[in-house]
Amino acid sequence: MMYYGGMGPWGWLMMVFSTLTLLVLFGAAVVLAVRAFGRSPAQPPGDGSTTAAAERTLADRLAVGEIDTDEYEQRLRVLHRGAH
Repeated sequence: MMYYGGMGPWGWLMMVFSTLTLLVLFGAAVVLAVRAFGRSPAQPPGDGSTTAAAERTLADRLAVGEIDTDEYEQRLRVLHRGAH
């Protein structure tokens, strides 16, 4: 029996398999590239959101009595000094 282009059934199967493999590898490379280059740079320490969260933690600790007012004010000054 004569096949199109002289290629047997195993040749066609290998051609389909290799094409699908290349498409999967290309898709994986695209996904990895998007993940790697799509990330935002790490935020520097002392940014506004971190400082606000630390202030809330200090206020909570003061409210439950873990620290007194003097320690709260001292830590708050240190926090603000490190943020600038």
